[in-house]
Amino acid sequence: MDNTFQDVFGLEQQLETSSGAVRYISLEKLTQLTASKRLPFSIKVLMESVVRRINGAEVTREHAEAFFAYNPKKPGSIEIPFTPARVLLQDFTGVPCVVDLAAMRSAMQKLNGDPALINPQLPVNLVIDHSVSTDFFASSTALQQNAELEFQRNRERYEFLRWGQGAFGNFDVVPPASGICHQVNLEYLGKVVQLDNSSDLPMAYPDSLVGTDSHTPMINGLGIVGWGVGGIEAEAAMLGQPIYMLAPAVVGVRLTGSVKPGITATDIVLTITEMLRKHGVVGKFVEFFGQGLSNMSVPDRATLSNMAPEYGATVGYFPVDQQTLDYMYNTGRPEELIELVELYSRAQGLFRTDDTPDPEFETVLELDLGSVEPSISGPKRPQDRISLQHAKSNWKKTLEAPVEERGFGVPVEQQATAVHTRLADGTEVDLTHGDVAIASITSCTNTSNPSVLLSAGILAKKAAERGLTTKPWVKTSFAPGSLIVTDYLIRAGLMQEMEKLGYYLVGYGCMTCIGNSGPLPTEVSGAVEQGDLVVAGVLSGNRNFEGRINPHTRANYLASPPLVVAYGIAGTVNIDFEREPIGTDQDGKPVYLRDIWPDDQEILQFVDKALDRDAFIKSYSGLESSNEQWNRIPVTDDALYPWNQSSSYIQEPDFFEGMQAEPGTISPISNARVLVMAGDSITTDHISPAGAIDPASPAGQYLQALGVEPRDFNSYGSRRGNDRVMTRGTFANIRFRNLLAPGTTGSATTHFPSGEPMSIFDAGMRYKQDGVPAIVLAGKDYGMGSSRDWAAKGPYLLGIRAVIAQSFERIHRSNLVGMGILPLQFQDGESAASLGLDGSERFEIAVDDTVAPGQLLQVTAVHDSGKTTGFQAVCRIDSTVEVEYYRHGGILQRVLRAKLGRQPA
Repeated sequence: MDNTFQDVFGLEQQLETSSGAVRYISLEKLTQLTASKRLPFSIKVLMESVVRRINGAEVTREHAEAFFAYNPKKPGSIEIPFTPARVLLQDFTGVPCVVDLAAMRSAMQKLNGDPALINPQLPVNLVIDHSVSTDFFASSTALQQNAELEFQRNRERYEFLRWGQGAFGNFDVVPPASGICHQVNLEYLGKVVQLDNSSDLPMAYPDSLVGTDSHTPMINGLGIVGWGVGGIEAEAAMLGQPIYMLAPAVVGVRLTGSVKPGITATDIVLTITEMLRKHGVVGKFVEFFGQGLSNMSVPDRATLSNMAPEYGATVGYFPVDQQTLDYMYNTGRPEELIELVELYSRAQGLFRTDDTPDPEFETVLELDLGSVEPSISGPKRPQDRISLQHAKSNWKKTLEAPVEERGFGVPVEQQATAVHTRLADGTEVDLTHGDVAIASITSCTNTSNPSVLLSAGILAKKAAERGLTTKPWVKTSFAPGSLIVTDYLIRAGLMQEMEKLGYYLVGYGCMTCIGNSGPLPTEVSGAVEQGDLVVAGVLSGNRNFEGRINPHTRANYLASPPLVVAYGIAGTVNIDFEREPIGTDQDGKPVYLRDIWPDDQEILQFVDKALDRDAFIKSYSGLESSNEQWNRIPVTDDALYPWNQSSSYIQEPDFFEGMQAEPGTISPISNARVLVMAGDSITTDHISPAGAIDPASPAGQYLQALGVEPRDFNSYGSRRGNDRVMTRGTFANIRFRNLLAPGTTGSATTHFPSGEPMSIFDAGMRYKQDGVPAIVLAGKDYGMGSSRDWAAKGPYLLGIRAVIAQSFERIHRSNLVGMGILPLQFQDGESAASLGLDGSERFEIAVDDTVAPGQLLQVTAVHDSGKTTGFQAVCRIDSTVEVEYYRHGGILQRVLRAKLGRQPA
C-alpha cells in the first residue's frame, strides 16, 4: 500500500514543538466537513486514518466522504478502510502469523514471484508471553525452573522466530521472560502519537494498532485506539492491507462519583462487564466519558479497557487527558514525546478535560462509581458477576443447578462428598466440592495495576502477621505482566510477604489465564477424579471459560489480586467472608477478611513508595536483547524458511496448495454434510486447540507416531505452527459437546451417511477424500472468546466450507471469511431446532458470483428419507471487500495475488 499522503481536502497544517515542526491533518478543519460536530474521540482517530491513507486504490476519496456523513446517533452501514499505525502479536498467535508469511514466500516463489515482496509494511512487535507454564510453584526457584523448561519445550519455535527476526523487516521480537504483550504495550510500546519521518517534515498522527490477542483493547486506557483481530486479519494489515469494517456504533459510558473505600478496579470492571453485556455492545465501540475519569488512573482505565472482549465491545476507549500525560512521565516515556502528545492532542481536539463538551453517542449508559460493590465473577463466564456478599449462596445454588443452566448438576446427597488424601508434605486433608485448587495472581487484567497488586501484598503481609497461611492443597502462583512489577513489590518490601503465603514468582507470561496453569499435584488431581469433585480456580486474569484454566478445576472465578490471596487462605469458595472467619490466628482467635483488608490510605502510601520513573526506564532499557538464552540462538537473513518435514512444531501449511495466479468464480456449496452441530455460546476455546494435548486424542496419537513422548507434548498453543497437530485438535476441547455425538465430549461426531461414530478429524478427512464439503450448524454467540485464528484455520483444513449459526462473535465471523469459509446466520426466530434439522441432512447453499453483503441465500436441507427443508439465511459477509476475500478463497490468497500482480513484468 502506498503511504504517500495525498491532501485531497486541504487539511494539512503544521505544529511547532521544541523538537521542530511537524505536519498533521487538522481534525478541526476536517470537522467542518462532517455531519456531526461532536464526534466520539475514537471515531475521530479512525477518520484521521482514512483521510491520511487516501491513495486512490485501497483507500479512496469516496471512502472518506462517506465517512464524513457518519451520524453517531444512527451510524448506519458505512464501510471504511482503517489502517492502524502498527501491529502487536503474542507468540501463540504470532508464530502462525510468521508461519503464514513464510508459507506465502514459498508460494510466491512457486508462482514465479519475488518472495521478498512478502514483508510487513507496518511496524510489528511480537512479544513472547504465552509459552511459559506453571509447572513449578511455591518456591524461590520456580521462576528459573519454569523458564528453563520453557526454552527446552519451545526451542524449535524460538529458532523459527529468530529466523523471522532476521528475515523480515519492520519486525521486532520481545524475548521470553520480559512480560506480557498488553503490559509491555501499555508501559513501553505505546506512544499515543506517532511520527512518520519518511519526508523532510515529519507527519504526526494518532498511535493505533490491531493485535492478535483479544485483550489488545487494554491499550485504550492510554488513549490509543486498538483492538483484537484474528491472526488472518493481522497478517493482511502487516502486509499493507487496510482493515475494511463498518464504521462502528459508539456507546458512551458516563462515569460519575467516586468509589467507596475498599473497592478495587477489578470490582469496577466486573460491574461494567455485567452492565454492558446486559445492554449489548457486541461489535460496537465503548467510549468512557464524564467527570469520573479525572480521578481514574491509567492503570485503572486499562483494567476496564482490557475486559472489552468480556463485555463484548471492540474497544473500551478512554480519551487522552492529564492522567495520560502523568502516566507517560511516570513510566519513563521521553519528555519530548510527552510534549508532542499534549500539543498534538490539544490542537486536534483529542484532549479531554472536565469542560470538554460531551460527544454524541448512539446510546449513553451511566455508572455511579459509588454504587460499585466488592465482586467476583464466574464460575464459567466472566460476565456473570457475583456480589461478594452473595458468593457463598451463589456457589451452593450453582453446584446443584443443571449443567444447561451453567451449573454443575451435583445432587444434594452428593454435595458433602469428601475424599481423604495425603499430600506430598505428609499433610492429610479431606477435599470436597468448592475447595480452591488454584489461586493465581496472573497476568493481563490486573497485573498492570500497581494499586491492586500492592493491595495483595499488603493483605498477605497482614495475614502472615496474624499467623495465617495458604491451605496446603492450593496451588499458588504469581505471574506479573512485566519486570517492573516485581521491582516495585521488592522496593515496597511486599514481595517477601507474598512469598510467605506461597505466591512466589513463577514467570513473566500469561500462564494460568490462558490455561498454562500446569498440572495439579497428583494427590490433589487424584482426589478430584476419585470423588468427581467440583473444585475451583480463583484467578486475577480475565478468562474463566469452562475447560480453559485447568482440566481439574471445573469452577473458575475471576477476582482481584487481594481476593485471590484471601481465597487461597480460606481454601474454599464455599465461604461467606462477611460472617465467617477466613482463618484462626496464632492465639486461636478468628480472623475475618475485614481484619486484614488494606485500607485506601495504606495502598496510596505503598504506591508512592513503589513507583519510580527511573525504575521504569531501567527496566525497559535494552528489553529486546535482555534474555541471554534468546540471544544465543543464531540469526540468519535467508529469505525462504527451510521447512523441515520431520518437525513437530513448524510445518508449511496447505493453505496455498494448488493456488493459481487468478481466482476462480464463486460456486454453490453442494451435497454438504454436517461435521459439527453445536449449541449456544460455543467459544473459540471450544473450537481452537488450546491447553494440554490428550495422548489418546488424534493430535496425541499423531505426535506419538512421530516419536514424541507425552511428557514432551507441550501444549496446543505452543504447536500452533504445525497445522497437522492443530487440525487434529480442532473441536477437541474436553468441554465441547457435538450434538451429532450425544453423550460424548471433545472430538467426536457421526459420519453420514454411514452413521459411524468417529473423531471429528477422521470424519473431516473422510469427507474431504470423498469430495464432500462439510458445514457447521450452531446456536447463538458462535465463536465468542479470544481471537484465535485456528478457530477458523482448523475448520478450513477439516474441509468446512460454511457455518450456519444464530449469531456470531465479531472477530470469529471475520476470521471465517478470511479463511474462505461462508458465515450464514439463521433469520430471527429460526434455528436448527425450529427448522427440525438433526444434522444428518445433505445441504445445498445457493451462493454464487453475485453474492452481496447481507443478502439472503437459499439453503436446502435434504434428509436421507427424501424430506426437504428449505430456508433462507443471512449472508454474514459484511462488506464488499469481504466478498473479494471470499472470491479469492481467503484474505491471504487475495494479498498474495495482489503482490504477484504488482511485480514488474
